[in-house]
Amino acid sequence: QVRLVESGGGSVQSGGSLRLSCVASVSTYSRYYMAWFRQAPGKEREGVAAIDMNGRTSYADSEKGRFTISQDNAENTLYLQMNSLKPEDTAMYYCAADRYYSSSYLSPTAYRYWGQGTQVTVSA
Repeated sequence: QVRLVESGGGSVQSGGSLRLSCVASVSTYSRYYMAWFRQAPGKEREGVAAIDMNGRTSYADSEKGRFTISQDNAENTLYLQMNSLKPEDTAMYYCAADRYYSSSYLSPTAYRYWGQGTQVTVSA
């Protein structure tokens, strides 16, 4: 059983920064593919960033240069540093994990395990 718990969300003004964390309750965290997704009201869940077990990262085009995904294998923790936040970044942010690789690593269908989400609200 994989349990993912996100934290770090909150309300910030446009241009501000937040750092999200996701703690994974697994015995072999280093063997998981991890990602961050977000979902705004009335919209589909979309991939934000992904990281593989070798530390290679991928980002959605709109987040490149503003968001940074990283992980601490010793702490079983995934991070998302978000800078230069915009009102359109407002959404519930979810952490996701899976043991198996998918070429669609920014698609929700690539992950079986999900956290409960943490809300990010960016005001103009």
